[in-house]
Amino acid sequence: MNTEYFIAGRIAIKSERTFSKLIVRIAIAGVMLSLAVMMLSVAIIKGFKTEIQEKVRGYIGDVRVFKYDLNNSFELSPFVPAKETLAQLKNNPDVEFFQPYATKPAIISANNEVEGINFKGIDKTFNWDYIRRHLVNGKVIDFTDSVKASKEILISQFTANRLKLKVGDDFIMYFVQNPPRKRPFKIVGIYDIGVEEIDKNFVIGDLNIIRRLNNWKANEIGGLEIRIKDFSRLKEVSTHIYENMELKLKSESVSDYFPAIFTWLSLLDVNTKVLLVLMMVVGVINMVTALLIMILERTNMIGIMKAFGMTDYSVMKIFLYNAAYLVGLGLLLGNILGLGLGFLQKYTHIYKLDQSSYYLSYVPIELHLADVLLLNLATMVICVLVLILPSMLVSRISPLKAIRFK
Repeated sequence: MNTEYFIAGRIAIKSERTFSKLIVRIAIAGVMLSLAVMMLSVAIIKGFKTEIQEKVRGYIGDVRVFKYDLNNSFELSPFVPAKETLAQLKNNPDVEFFQPYATKPAIISANNEVEGINFKGIDKTFNWDYIRRHLVNGKVIDFTDSVKASKEILISQFTANRLKLKVGDDFIMYFVQNPPRKRPFKIVGIYDIGVEEIDKNFVIGDLNIIRRLNNWKANEIGGLEIRIKDFSRLKEVSTHIYENMELKLKSESVSDYFPAIFTWLSLLDVNTKVLLVLMMVVGVINMVTALLIMILERTNMIGIMKAFGMTDYSVMKIFLYNAAYLVGLGLLLGNILGLGLGFLQKYTHIYKLDQSSYYLSYVPIELHLADVLLLNLATMVICVLVLILPSMLVSRISPLKAIRFK
């Protein structure tokens, strides 16, 4: 029989001392709360990054390819992509899909209000999956009828609210050029991305409108939006695309197009690390304090065990077993609390956010088994290793003095 383990179990579970029970409960609660907070912190930060990245990249793609020139306006210069460029993108295993687009500044006039926007022109090859997920009302543009499609447009909920528009309404759009030219449009859909930089500045329409207004050729475009399969390899894939395209073209990743958003997201990683360290310190201090109090409370028992011939190492093992049990129980309860709250939020979105400030209307949760296991393992290992030092206090306890101690 493992004597040290048996005695540790008696101390931790069957102790009749009220003060010991209180210390045990406090220690367990400290580890439980620390783990739950760390788990939720990692899940929320990862959820934020994934959701906001998906919002931005879903609308403008991961990599944008356009003509290399001195044009710094929102209206891109036209070009015809070479067959080699299209073949290279099509055969690139890292590319999920790509689609042509063009932009042109314009002004919407409706209900005695005006709003400056960028008209984003797309064609029948456009992937509507992302927009459909964010449609508030209506439908997407139907390109099976080219005449009808040229008069249809999608606007954001932000623009619709400002101009008091709804699905089915007509309005006039004035395109910025010399001389300005106007076109009538009918709203077929309203979407809500939740990112003000997008919702405030863009509407979606037919690419052929821009071609006709700018006198472009039928196959000329303003740029290509490229969606890659693994966003974590964005920089590497973006560089590879740039190195293998025509000399007249250049590329820009989504992180370069929206530097403020991605800088903010990178700072979240720093916040997560700081929070993890603080919560780990809180848990460790709580366990060290509990173990020291338990050792001091059991001074008389330690003296008796030493008097019967038990070594300092064996006594240390008793309290380390005890500490491991407390940490283990705390981890179990912490997992129940952390995962319970995480799944509750993931499937109910009970905790809401101000979308104008956080880009999201609810607190996002992204739980990964690897993160949960790593946090549990790290907490257990760090706590047990740190507790070795205070457990060495038993070696300084004299059996004679300890037995007399009351």
